[in-house]
Amino acid sequence: MEDNQILGQIKDLVEEEHSLRERLVAGELTSEEEHARIASLEEQLDRCWDLLRQRRARREMGEDPDNAAPRPVSEVENYLQ
Repeated sequence: MEDNQILGQIKDLVEEEHSLRERLVAGELTSEEEHARIASLEEQLDRCWDLLRQRRARREMGEDPDNAAPRPVSEVENYLQ
């Protein structure tokens, strides 16, 4: 996956997140439904950002960015900030 594809996926996920929040305010879904989907979106976003960072780091080190691979949610979600 190329950087621009990852960025496109990030954009789509953020747009969906905003849409969910608007739908919650409009009463089109429950807060439980919104929270469940938001949690999933956040995990996907974290994985996308992690993959993009991996690709950029590999490129900076003169390595092939195509060798970067998505990491499992369990790994990405447990990083210390």
